[in-house]
Amino acid sequence: MKRALTCGAAVLLLAGCAPVQSGPAGSGGDEKTGTVRVWLFDEANRAPKEAVVNEAIAEFTATRPNVQVDVQWVPVAARAEKFSGAFNDPASAPDLAEFGNTDLAGYAVTGAFADLGADLAAWPESADIIPSVLDTAKSGGKVYGLPWYTGIRALYYRTDVFTELGLRPPTTLAELTATARRIHAEKPDLYGISVGGKYTYAMLPFLWAHGGELARYDGTMWNATVNSDQAREGITRYAELIHDDICPPAQCADFTGTQSVQAFAGGKAAMTIGGDFSRKAMDQGTAKGKYAVIPLPGTQTGSVAPAFAGGNLLGVFRASMHRSLAVDFVELLGGAKYQHKMYVAMGNLPTLASVQRQLAANDPFLAPFVESLTAGTKFVPSTPAWSKIDSQNLLPTAVQQIATGAKQPAAALNAAAAAMNKAFR
Repeated sequence: MKRALTCGAAVLLLAGCAPVQSGPAGSGGDEKTGTVRVWLFDEANRAPKEAVVNEAIAEFTATRPNVQVDVQWVPVAARAEKFSGAFNDPASAPDLAEFGNTDLAGYAVTGAFADLGADLAAWPESADIIPSVLDTAKSGGKVYGLPWYTGIRALYYRTDVFTELGLRPPTTLAELTATARRIHAEKPDLYGISVGGKYTYAMLPFLWAHGGELARYDGTMWNATVNSDQAREGITRYAELIHDDICPPAQCADFTGTQSVQAFAGGKAAMTIGGDFSRKAMDQGTAKGKYAVIPLPGTQTGSVAPAFAGGNLLGVFRASMHRSLAVDFVELLGGAKYQHKMYVAMGNLPTLASVQRQLAANDPFLAPFVESLTAGTKFVPSTPAWSKIDSQNLLPTAVQQIATGAKQPAAALNAAAAAMNKAFR
């Protein structure tokens, strides 16, 4: 993924970060002058992002002559150590920080981040935040961040291949499988669709579209449900794509999301499930100018499979001595003006509905991603245990076992559910 933060996005990823443990978080203050310290994630090409942030800083400080903003750029790979240090030593914490929504549950239990629920409720632009995206900023009923951008996946397909074979874009998941099978039969050098055993964020829409859930919360604890009839059906249908007649297990069983997208971009696949953030990779590859995108269909014609809503948040540390200033800067950087600018600079899909509509009206590429988002998204269980489950590759292992025939679906998913429940406890 371009930004490895949408979990999945760069998705996406952040979900692989283990929960951070710490002692009690410090409580801060509300000084109106001084330096506001900001942590933002570094990027492979940081210059456009930095230019937008600097513009926001200039606007922010223009009306606050006694305030400075100091930005530190945090490498994504080093974030666990960096944030752990801040959680254990509040004096070293910034006033506000960017962090991934899949890290939120692990961070929230430390008590280090401030509940921004009341602040966002009073923010004029808050009503424009897409509700399902706002849910990714919540843990334990509290809102710990402003969703800065989101990452959504949809179905990329090769228009030239579909035209040559007289095919239409699939309208259901079953039709997608049949189309992929036909393409590989007629063009053995192409994967019908490039997906992977390690591409969890491509598998999840299949699980959700068939009525399954990863887990359910009973009011006391989370309980795995990946072995339910609905979840098993969805995961099995996804695993069918990793088959000799579509995407051979010898290659595809080990594919990650990045590898799946790269196969399509490199001209080796007729379809793939990729993010809005995958556009640059597509346009740098063989597929440039020969692809289109539609929402990943659901089980019924006209339906859209629920997509995973990855993305990054802007949160305020409880230990901040500049709480109001920090909230104000979060709302400026996360507002419509700078979400628009960040899209232009980095391709980050905004979380504000009005900005999405405006951008999609001028850029047809965005339309299927916005449609997928408005159709309804899903998220992983909001618990620190999810990071452990993700890092143990429990679901990829089950998918690989099903795809290769190493285990029957029921056996593979019963084992995965048992391991997930151990993590939840």
